[in-house]
Amino acid sequence: MFKQHFGMRLNPFDKDTEADKLYPSRDMQELESRLKYMMESRGIFLLVGEPGSGKTTAVRKFAEHLGPSLFKTCYFPLTTLTVNDFYSALCMMLGEAPRYRKIDMFAQIQQLVQALYYEQKITPVIIIDEIHMASTGVLDDLRMLFSFRMDSANPYILILAGQPIIRNKLALNVCYPLKQRIAVKYSMTGLDENETKDYLKTRMGLAGVNADVFTPTAMVQIHKISGGYPRAINNLAVHCLMYSAAKNIETVDDEAVYQANVELSI
Repeated sequence: MFKQHFGMRLNPFDKDTEADKLYPSRDMQELESRLKYMMESRGIFLLVGEPGSGKTTAVRKFAEHLGPSLFKTCYFPLTTLTVNDFYSALCMMLGEAPRYRKIDMFAQIQQLVQALYYEQKITPVIIIDEIHMASTGVLDDLRMLFSFRMDSANPYILILAGQPIIRNKLALNVCYPLKQRIAVKYSMTGLDENETKDYLKTRMGLAGVNADVFTPTAMVQIHKISGGYPRAINNLAVHCLMYSAAKNIETVDDEAVYQANVELSI
């Protein structure tokens, strides 16, 4: 309904935005810089951010731009697995049926990673999303699994993405060796107020709307309520547009933001 009311070609705040059209925030640019560094240096990368800060979106964009002739991407969206389940899934993603015993799968994974990197000149990129949900058993095994040539080589890129609580797990004695092996870290902070305003205008432009639909004060309120996190901005903006369309209003003002926030808080 609101798309027709505002003359939009599409929903500007849909989460399925193409990677090339993602908003180039300071967060995103800094993260991309560090991920590019990882492509050269390899090793373990830790990405931390609050829910909705754009971690998964950023990692998706990174993975989509990796050339398949140089990189092999293995993505895990769920980490509430046993160690054996994780090993088994990783074996299959690396191209082989998993062996039966854990110790055999351990050797199998290390052989597959080294064969890809040293023989085929392809760098395995293992991405584990929601890593804060992983058990300490999985975290400890990651440290052992990704130790090659007596911990003197990194024939892989391992990206661990999760919420800030992962810091508490990594501070545990059992996980401290893994923490020491993390080569690069980055924490997502969300958009600042000016970026939030530009983000709203940019997304509306992608939908074919160049008019200033969101009033200046409404954009400030959206930033305050959302904390600058893209998912929260998207949800609030959509409800604002729905409210204004229902009231047959051509702009999103403070009242629309207030009513949208009330509805989202129910």
